[in-house]
Amino acid sequence: MPTRASLTARRPTATELLAIPWELAATAHAQAGIVTRNQLRGVGVTLAQVENRLAATRWSAIGRNVVVLQNAPLTQRQREWVAVLLPAKTAALAGPSAAAAGGLRGFEPEEVHVVVAHDTRTGFPEWVRVHESRRFSATDVAPASAPPRTRMPRSVIDAATWSERPRRACAILCAAVQQRLVSVNQLTAELQVAGHVRHVRIMRHILGDIGGGGHTLAEIDLGPLATRAGLPPPRRQALRQEPSGRVRYLDAEFDLPDGTILAVEIDGAVHLRPQSWWDDTDRQNEVVIGGSPMLRFPSLTLRLSAPRVVDQLRRMRLTHTP
Repeated sequence: MPTRASLTARRPTATELLAIPWELAATAHAQAGIVTRNQLRGVGVTLAQVENRLAATRWSAIGRNVVVLQNAPLTQRQREWVAVLLPAKTAALAGPSAAAAGGLRGFEPEEVHVVVAHDTRTGFPEWVRVHESRRFSATDVAPASAPPRTRMPRSVIDAATWSERPRRACAILCAAVQQRLVSVNQLTAELQVAGHVRHVRIMRHILGDIGGGGHTLAEIDLGPLATRAGLPPPRRQALRQEPSGRVRYLDAEFDLPDGTILAVEIDGAVHLRPQSWWDDTDRQNEVVIGGSPMLRFPSLTLRLSAPRVVDQLRRMRLTHTP
């Protein structure tokens, strides 16, 4: 939070030119220029002064409780502050909004999702998605989060639960673990607390698979296809040390009937980048030189051409059957 000296030493901003009391300046700075009428009243800004600034279009009001210390389109962070301040009671970013604020990448929502206690009667802008919860309280809010947001395990489980498609729900769980934002145990415990929510059965299943080593949906999809091909369960994220001493991980290894170890790699979009492609080919060469056959499958192939994947895995098994 800025000090009084730091605020007065630099060139005044547009907000400061509107004669905001010093006591409010730090709050306005921390809340991206979004304040409540109670905060204004608490530092001596009268109702008449607020109405004058609103009438002069220097400030703008949202609902009964929130004042924006500007008259310009809101940024995403300002929208988030508006959403949590409007109810004038405990509220927090939730689900995909909270997960994105906590660092989850790839699932940023267009709307702002906020959770409030049950029976909260507040009007919200159309870009806010309000979720009432009987089990929401201040203890669900992540410490020192600004804007307030639910703790990461609940954020991820809620984001998955609110997804219409089960596959997207599973992808959110996989991404959260893969990005090291939350553990499988934390998600499992939170899912237990959530109770009988949407997609609960498949989420329990996918968390078991993630706990077994598969961190992406493509890796997890590989297991059932391998079973159809007559292969045993894979060893996921198998560690390989090359002659140079470099250690790398393979997405999966399978024991073939003659004792040969089959290496399998699942290539997502990142593998199309030149540096990744060079690394992938070098790793494949080292695996093959080391005596293991290797199959590569683009992630989309597992989803769109599953029979072809099963056929190739089956023929590889038959080739190594004594």
